[in-house]
Amino acid sequence: MYHNVTRKRPPTDPPDDAEPEKKERVIHTRVPESLEAELRERAQGLGISVSNLVRNVLGHAFGLVGDVFADTHAIARAARGETKKAGVTSTPPAAASIDDVLGWQTIVLGKNAVCARCNAILPRGKPAAVGAGTQLVVCPPCLEELTR
Repeated sequence: MYHNVTRKRPPTDPPDDAEPEKKERVIHTRVPESLEAELRERAQGLGISVSNLVRNVLGHAFGLVGDVFADTHAIARAARGETKKAGVTSTPPAAASIDDVLGWQTIVLGKNAVCARCNAILPRGKPAAVGAGTQLVVCPPCLEELTR
């Protein structure tokens, strides 16, 4: 796999009235043709760019990895019988499960999300449902199945 990260270099003497430059980075990645086709189809179906789709998927994936990592450390400490030490920040609480949701509230998404049940990407402005007392979001088809 090949990665290339680029960014624009700031001018040496920007004009006084110039706005600060965005600090966005561009990452180039080689992917198989089949994955590119699937990304394009999914993005088109959601009405978003491939770039936004990849950005949303990566952001969600890192959040999941962070949660799993924190939960793993908490479980290991508990198994060893360790208690929280003074001055040490605690790990975030374990992620809620769909089985723990007391009820579902339909919403219109204010930002892109991912269905907690089927991993479908849910674009901003579309209907979804949020689990009461959690940040779990599900798509309308999964909500129908959960409420049967």
